[in-house]
Amino acid sequence: MGILSGLGNLGIDIKDGDIFAEDKQDSKISPEELKKAEEEKKVAEEVEFLLKKSFTCPICGADFKALSVKTNKARLLGQDVDLRPKYDKFDALKYTAVMCPNCGYAARAQVFNEVSSKQKSIIREKIAANYFSKSDDEQKEVYDYDTAINHYQMAIGTAIVKGAKNSEKAYLCLQTAWVVRGKKESLDQTDPKYQEQLKECEENEKELLQNALEGFLKARSSEDFPMCGMDQYTIDYIIAALCYECNKFDVGLRLISELISSRSVNSRIKDKARDLKELIAKKASAGAK
Repeated sequence: MGILSGLGNLGIDIKDGDIFAEDKQDSKISPEELKKAEEEKKVAEEVEFLLKKSFTCPICGADFKALSVKTNKARLLGQDVDLRPKYDKFDALKYTAVMCPNCGYAARAQVFNEVSSKQKSIIREKIAANYFSKSDDEQKEVYDYDTAINHYQMAIGTAIVKGAKNSEKAYLCLQTAWVVRGKKESLDQTDPKYQEQLKECEENEKELLQNALEGFLKARSSEDFPMCGMDQYTIDYIIAALCYECNKFDVGLRLISELISSRSVNSRIKDKARDLKELIAKKASAGAK
């Protein structure tokens, strides 16, 4: 005799086995629903770090808003070997490149307005006159990786067209590689297309890192410091790290030796250089693949 058996005499059709039936039913959440809920939670968390910042395009004069990270909101967790910053809860790098939704002009937010009259004319002719993919970025709560990568691609294209310095093009390639790496790390391993997407990300990241290395090497021999807000020692470390990632060990080890032996280099860079020297030695001995 169940504890609820007496309810039948009162016309109530509830059985003992029904006490937690609703809870059990509610717990049957499909993997798709669970994934959607997790994505919505991530978006809601990311929104808290962002604001819509107003810009005026120096090329077409259009006023627009682009998502930007709130000052002092992003909490740095650490860095990759090539100084890619990694943040808590979201990837702040997705918001570094800004693109005008009206004409397609794009650049790093820090230098968005730094365009000469001659460069404006070239960009209007080569980019703005041909741009047709009007974006819906202003309606987005957050930028996904594909949106961010598109912004960086347009920024690289803009830099090429306007004849930007090699250091600027190299830094854009490096930052784009960082964002592609972020996308790679965020891929859903249960997706049937995971391996295909992983391979694409790895190939794109490798190409971007190689371009960044080439650009920084050219800039180092022809430009003055600072470059993109970085001093010579930081640039030399980044070049050495890129050499490690691109299997150019000789150049990397030479720069690392100079950094370690220099009295002018701060302890932070020296420590990173020592760690990088060990990584290169291990990778070189294992045989570059």
